[in-house]
Amino acid sequence: MLLTESRSQDLVYSPSQTEQGEWQASLTVFSDAPETRAQIEGDLGEAGFRLAGSGPLAAILDRGMSVLGDVVVVDCGEPDAAGMAALSRLDERVARSGARLVVATSSDALEPLFLCFERSPVHWLVDGARGDRLVALAEARLRLSARVRELSEEDRAALERLASQVGAIAERLDRMGGARDHGDRAFSFESPRQGYHAEGTTDPLRRQRPPLPDPRMVRQLIARRQARAKFFPDAQFADPAWDMLLDLTAARAEHARVSVSSLCIASGVPATTALRWIGHLESAGLVERVADDIDKRRAFIALTDRAAEAMAAYFAEVDAQTPDAI
Repeated sequence: MLLTESRSQDLVYSPSQTEQGEWQASLTVFSDAPETRAQIEGDLGEAGFRLAGSGPLAAILDRGMSVLGDVVVVDCGEPDAAGMAALSRLDERVARSGARLVVATSSDALEPLFLCFERSPVHWLVDGARGDRLVALAEARLRLSARVRELSEEDRAALERLASQVGAIAERLDRMGGARDHGDRAFSFESPRQGYHAEGTTDPLRRQRPPLPDPRMVRQLIARRQARAKFFPDAQFADPAWDMLLDLTAARAEHARVSVSSLCIASGVPATTALRWIGHLESAGLVERVADDIDKRRAFIALTDRAAEAMAAYFAEVDAQTPDAI
């Protein structure tokens, strides 16, 4: 049963301290599997956390529950309607509180779970092992410590190193090889500014907007990129953000929809890493979620109009300069 500290009907967040006044991260666990909750609780000391609360998913909707740890861990399979409602409520609360969220699930349950978390940044663990979870908790704790105190240059460098290496470390815990994570690189395209146009004139940006490239050419480019692994099996060619943008560009030109799991496959990296990059692209305004009108438990990922224009302009410029280089 989850601990309670007030009669508030919503979750409350505040940094925790030891009796000596030192900051200590706290953690809340939600899982319908008692053995999983027990395992996570047993790992708290090693990860440097204290337990704020633990309970099944239904506890999220408990009106008497008010404690929310600095980090919230959710371990969940494919949820039913009640579970999705509870997780959506948790998403809203975490977004308001500033806590960090780690969600562990299977690839089969990814689609409906992805739809539940639209507001809060999530550290996804897909088909991960215990070691992956420990690495995720260590990263969350280090980032939280940076939030409650001013970082020294040494701490800042350590944080950046951990952010860039955490994916690769997790992938190696249970398997050999695999694509390495390239860190938390994020990028964005600036939207063209709309200038003033006299009455009766045509917007030159819209008039000169290039069309999307032939999807067959984009698919051929994707195939060429994937073929590198055949001849250089040990080389690290992973570029998940660009591979996903290429796949979404081809799909848009084909008037096709791309599911979250399909886009993870197109990225060429493990799903946990791919979901992190989807989050980066979404934050940068390059991709967006599109609800499935038929199945409300599913969402698609698509290029935003701004990203589609940027991709079209990129292919037009590269093709004009060096037609055979694409």
